[in-house]
Amino acid sequence: MQDRHHVVVVGGGFGGLQLVNGLAGAPVRVTLIDRRNHHLFQPLLYQVATTLIATSEIAWPIRHLYRDRPEVTTLLGEVTGVDAAAKAVTLRGGQAIDYDTLVIATGATHAYFGHDEWEPVAPGLKTLEDATTIRRRVLLAFEQAELEEDPAIREALLTFTVIGAGPTGVELAGIIAEMAHRTLPSEFRRIDTRQARVILVEAGPRILAAFSEDLSDYAKRELERLGVEVRTGTPVTACTAEGVTIGETFVASRTLVWAAGVQASPAARWLGIAEDRAGRAIVSADLQAPGHDDIFVIGDTAAVTYDGGKPVPGIAPAAKQQGAYVAKVIRARLSGGKPPGDFLYRHQGSLATIGRRAAIIDFGRFKLKGALAWWIWGIAHIYFLIGTRSRFAVAWSWFWTYLSGQHSARLITQKETLREKAEQPASISAP
Repeated sequence: MQDRHHVVVVGGGFGGLQLVNGLAGAPVRVTLIDRRNHHLFQPLLYQVATTLIATSEIAWPIRHLYRDRPEVTTLLGEVTGVDAAAKAVTLRGGQAIDYDTLVIATGATHAYFGHDEWEPVAPGLKTLEDATTIRRRVLLAFEQAELEEDPAIREALLTFTVIGAGPTGVELAGIIAEMAHRTLPSEFRRIDTRQARVILVEAGPRILAAFSEDLSDYAKRELERLGVEVRTGTPVTACTAEGVTIGETFVASRTLVWAAGVQASPAARWLGIAEDRAGRAIVSADLQAPGHDDIFVIGDTAAVTYDGGKPVPGIAPAAKQQGAYVAKVIRARLSGGKPPGDFLYRHQGSLATIGRRAAIIDFGRFKLKGALAWWIWGIAHIYFLIGTRSRFAVAWSWFWTYLSGQHSARLITQKETLREKAEQPASISAP
């Protein structure tokens, strides 16, 4: 096994796993490195944050996934740099891992546009830890409001602000509004959760800018029907523990969620190659890092274009297509066969949900909205989940929520961190 061509894959997301799957049966040994021990189905992460499903339903231990692949070694570690001359990656702690071919699929994190100080009070949504933090803050806001005697503080506690109106922001705002207005009213005695405000803020002229204008308008109407206040055309200028400033208007809001932008991992800086404004490595048409024919960059870490120069979106299908493509390139090199042509991204459509009974689908010429779109959206996501158990669990959770309106994962299972306690205004004490 040690004599085989060694492929090191950094990142166990959609692109990294698709690449490893595509190398099954090839004369290689693979080392898969990730900072976490699990693969996460990020498209449903917002449903963990909003209490619809449990964490175990969308995450799977990477070691378990490759238990029957003896040529695959999984390492729990964080890559901090690449020595291209020595053909090695460096882990935090100093350990070096040699490679023959390196594939970087390290994804992206939140981008606060130069205001990283906003992160503690306005967490983004990229990891299970992010999701459980947001879930805890949302649920604690209702619990604290039930205890609060001051009407102004209670109103601030019952005001939830989602910043950024892409699919994640729209999905979060819709579910929080449904939870406040339809799920929780009968469970509280001192407050009326139907008085909660959910504000969705978008700096651009309309929500869901990647969708056609008619679908964007439909989504806005559906959100407003759920009770969401949609504010477009004005950016957020400040975020604090007390609230959010939209343009020049301050809104007292004790729960903020960031869904406005992403920043790629530092892969481009590791390799010393050009990057775009989001920090993504600008790669060649075959997804190689320029000047490094043994290094590929895929997924949210790579800046790739299609269809006349449009950027390939940072979504799961794109990462999976890139992972499958690079696996074919590596196979062709090892066998001496003809390599595939340039990478060609095939856009399979855009989907977004608005609450638990409506969605929009944009497949180009074919567009759909409403309840039927929601069912198609659900079937598509269940199909891509890993394992029969996960598909059944998520399908059952959705079916129960659809029929009853009740959310199945409303447990507050973590205490606040010291940092979160320090951010709480003095007038509020967490239960």
